[in-house]
Amino acid sequence: MRADAARNREKLLHAAAEEFALRGSSASLEAVARRAGVGIGTLYRHFPTREDLVAAAYAAEVDDLRAAADELLAAYPPEEALARWMDRFVDYTATKRGMAGVLDADMRAATAGKIPAAIGLLLSAGAEAGTLRPDVDVEDVRGMIAAVWQITDGERARRMLGVLLDGLKVVSSSSRPAD
Repeated sequence: MRADAARNREKLLHAAAEEFALRGSSASLEAVARRAGVGIGTLYRHFPTREDLVAAAYAAEVDDLRAAADELLAAYPPEEALARWMDRFVDYTATKRGMAGVLDADMRAATAGKIPAAIGLLLSAGAEAGTLRPDVDVEDVRGMIAAVWQITDGERARRMLGVLLDGLKVVSSSSRPAD
């Protein structure tokens, strides 16, 4: 793919994620093209159907969220990387909620393991560093963050994830209350 075509595709995917987060699955393709700064013909050359665009935008969002775990761990201590990843997760839920009406089982299955892999990587790094509880696994965290899918208020979702993060941190015995 030519460099300009690849740039246009990336702009379209980013614009689609934003439009779906703002307007839901009813976001117009014309609005996506306009937000990306390209013509509708360019959109259709890359994504012949609405379903093609949604599938590609969803996959790109999941890939970005998975890659963020590696990037954040390279730049921050594990507990801070997890906190920053959870913040990105809130943005991802808004985008996914906007696409939910047109996501099918195949689209979801194609990306199913990527978010648990990111959570597992972050948890393992924190347990190894001694800053996150080693007795909590990926399924525990997935169960706890499932409630965030239902929250449409980003501030409330971030607050809930902050409480979760506090519960995942290792607490030294000297800071625990006496029995």
